[in-house]
Amino acid sequence: MKGMDRDSELALVGRLRAGDRDAFDAVHDCFNTRLFNFLARLSRRREVAEDLLEETWLRLVARAAYLQPDTRLGPWLFTVAHNLYVSYRRSRMLEDSHSAGLIGLWPSGSVPPSPFDWAVASEAGRRIEAAIGALPVAYREALLLVLVEGLRPAEAAGVCGISPEAMRQRLSRARAALAASLDVDEPALAALRELRT
Repeated sequence: MKGMDRDSELALVGRLRAGDRDAFDAVHDCFNTRLFNFLARLSRRREVAEDLLEETWLRLVARAAYLQPDTRLGPWLFTVAHNLYVSYRRSRMLEDSHSAGLIGLWPSGSVPPSPFDWAVASEAGRRIEAAIGALPVAYREALLLVLVEGLRPAEAAGVCGISPEAMRQRLSRARAALAASLDVDEPALAALRELRT
């Protein structure tokens, strides 16, 4: 967890397993914004991110008593969020292929810009955000987990269900694609350097 040592995290996991509400609140305070940003950037839709975020927290509540004593909360929560997003994408593909004219479980159509979209202040930031959004989902989630959320590549690999070597390859390819789409000779190069680990 960002800003929390491992001993404190283990104590928090123990409290979660025991059903301590204050422990849930502490985890929620620490991860809610991070999980929302991750899901919003993956899905590119605020309402989808909100729904998946709520389901992520419901999963923690339902499964807190069954957490392993040595659980790393960040990777566990991001794994749940990632898996919910994958399930959402699968349901969208099924809906799109079988019921084009019906109202689906997940809303579709254009969405007005979210506060996150408005918060991107600089031209370089907008270009980087657009370039990241245009990446294939596998590359986008690799960048978000490692470079934005600060997970180690091995932890991000576990979240995505791939090997650490495959994650390193995804990160390398994602950075190369991002650099190519940004035409790195511009001011965006400085911001891109901040994304390197």
